[in-house]
Amino acid sequence: MVRRYAVAGRGAAAFTLIELILVMAILTMAVSVTAPTLANFFRGRTLDSEARRLVALTHNGQNRAVSEGIPIDLWIDSDNRTVGLEAEPSYEKTDAKAVEFSIDSGLQIEVIRSAAITPSPMTFISRQAVSTASVPRVNLTHPALPTIRFLPDGTVSDSSPQKLRLSARDDRSLWLVLSQDKISYEIRSNDK
Repeated sequence: MVRRYAVAGRGAAAFTLIELILVMAILTMAVSVTAPTLANFFRGRTLDSEARRLVALTHNGQNRAVSEGIPIDLWIDSDNRTVGLEAEPSYEKTDAKAVEFSIDSGLQIEVIRSAAITPSPMTFISRQAVSTASVPRVNLTHPALPTIRFLPDGTVSDSSPQKLRLSARDDRSLWLVLSQDKISYEIRSNDK
């Protein structure tokens, strides 16, 4: 009778090369099936997070305007996909608290100008000259760019854009719309 003894280290449970290749093939197929879904999920998260960041920036600007007692400008540079928040130049020429952000490269920001209010035929229009001595001069930080202007009383200037549109490459978009009370901006999935 011949006895066989297992040598130490041999006969221990382990994966063979074929089993490892089979597991790798299954993982590759699983990733290839779920990757497009995950990509759409992350693109949607980017659009949502950028919209939330813009709303947070509007709240920050409004809070700064009230607490510091000076107008604060949120400027939008659509061409370079950047937005910034800084105090209007007054006594200080520079703003130490100014911030600037870049919008994600997969997104585009568009400023929708408000329609001009046309007077109705029944509206009386005064032909008297108005003195500009009592009208404060506006010194925008970036006069060539669309600007949301937050006033020291917490309101949004009438000259500020009514809507901003953030759009992704796959034609999905979110809107930042001035609320009905004209005090803040809110995120909407459509422009209404």
